[in-house]
Amino acid sequence: MASPSDRARAKDFVELHDQVQTSVNLLDSLESFLSTFQRDLSSVSGQISELQEHSKDIDNRLKNRRRIEKPLSSLISDLTIPPAVATTILDTEVGESWIPVIADFERRLDTLHARSRVKAARDLGDVVEGLRIVAATKLRAFFLALLQPIKNSVTTNMQVLQSSVFLKYSALFGFLKRQAEPVAREIQESYVIAARTYYETSFRRYIRSLGWLRARVSEKFGNITLMSGENDGIRIDHERLTYAKLEGPGVVLAYQADDKAHKEPLEAILRSLFLVLMDNATAEYSFIASFFSVEALEPPPTARGPESGRISAAFLSADRSFDDKNSAGGSEARKDVSSPGVIGPTGLARLATMERAERTELNNIWKKIFDPVLEYTKTFVGSVIEPPPPAIPLLTMARLTEAVTAEVQKRQCSPLETFFFSMRLQLWPVYQKVMSEHCEALKKLSERSNGYFSKAPMTNDATVLHICKRYIVMFESFVLLTDQAEETMIFSNLFRLRQELTKLILCHTEPIVDKVAKATKQSSIYEVLLQGLIKGTHLTSHPKAQAELDYWTQKEEEARRSIISAGKRRQTVGQ
Repeated sequence: MASPSDRARAKDFVELHDQVQTSVNLLDSLESFLSTFQRDLSSVSGQISELQEHSKDIDNRLKNRRRIEKPLSSLISDLTIPPAVATTILDTEVGESWIPVIADFERRLDTLHARSRVKAARDLGDVVEGLRIVAATKLRAFFLALLQPIKNSVTTNMQVLQSSVFLKYSALFGFLKRQAEPVAREIQESYVIAARTYYETSFRRYIRSLGWLRARVSEKFGNITLMSGENDGIRIDHERLTYAKLEGPGVVLAYQADDKAHKEPLEAILRSLFLVLMDNATAEYSFIASFFSVEALEPPPTARGPESGRISAAFLSADRSFDDKNSAGGSEARKDVSSPGVIGPTGLARLATMERAERTELNNIWKKIFDPVLEYTKTFVGSVIEPPPPAIPLLTMARLTEAVTAEVQKRQCSPLETFFFSMRLQLWPVYQKVMSEHCEALKKLSERSNGYFSKAPMTNDATVLHICKRYIVMFESFVLLTDQAEETMIFSNLFRLRQELTKLILCHTEPIVDKVAKATKQSSIYEVLLQGLIKGTHLTSHPKAQAELDYWTQKEEEARRSIISAGKRRQTVGQ
């Protein structure tokens, strides 16, 4: 029999066994839980890896989308027409607000043409074409309306209208030139007709007024041997010599011809016409080069790249003042006017690099406008030189023509330069003819003095002195009108004239038998020539002036030596 203590210990063992069994069960449960947790943890780790891969993929897609965001935004912007652009073209009248709008519209129009393979661009094509037609129609009416002032009245200031209005809207005409060529051609032809009528009417009236002044000029050519009855009043008219230059007195105004007592010398009349023609014609050529010569726009975005910025609408307004009373002698040209998006130089700055065909087109436009004016001018010049004027006014007009030609060349108006060159060629033969008549007149007078024509009157001292004074005035005037040291056309004729004058003096004194008296007479005539030349040539340092003084000084010294030699011989014979 088990003792109570054994039973107590057995009971403890049973309880301990139960506790151990419970612990084993707990451990088994914990083992099972840990196994499940391990499996769950492995599953979560796999999911985290998948999430990391997915996150990397999203990040790459985001970077790619950000990379194409700007090009795509630019493409969408280029393939759309903003409502403000469409509203301006469809619902507003043409004005300054159109300038940046049309520049933006044309850029988008060119971009759509450049991206024609994109479906969105093709879908928008009909809308854009409609806007282009509406814009061209409104611009046509706008520019034709601008021509009304010069069509209605010749008192309209053409230069102000061109610089303040036409050149301000030159960008709009450039749009028509590039996007609606028939409309631009119609506007150009309408302008040519209006400007041609304007200038033709204005110059016809002005030349008619100058013609009235020309009719009041009584001065005609007379050879050097003719007595004017004003022997003591022969002098150089320095005021009239100033008409050979661009700087100087103001031009003759048309209203001055209404005063029947008003008179002007031929040089002043021709100078007025030439200066007015030069200012108007060169200003017109400058405008044509600035307005009708259209440069290409910037390349569309496909050629420039998506990052390139847009060019803002910037304009320079031409400012050219015109005064019909005075003509500036310096070179004068319009300021260039820039158009939005236009690349390269504009206006007269382009003439140096302009293609020959384009330059020829500009010249043809100018000629269509000014051909009637040039014909009127040519006819008037013919009336000035026929019958021929005196030699000094004629040379003054020739020098004026040369000065005007040089100034026109500076202003780069080649067709007008050609015209004035032809005027120069028209004047010089008349000058040559007049000088030849002077020489022939002296030659014939010398022959009369020599007794070849017995019925002809002999020369007298008054006639010879008068001729000498006229020769002095002619020589000094020619020198003052000549800048170059050697100029064959001028000085060859003066040399011939001097030779004939020398012969005349010798022939005039030939009938004097007394050698002392003859030499004394010659010396007195040479002295008159020297004194006159010294008074006039102090105004110039021209080498021909000194050469002329040396020539007559030598002649006078030879006459004095003849006086001394003849006196000595007379004394010897007397002894």
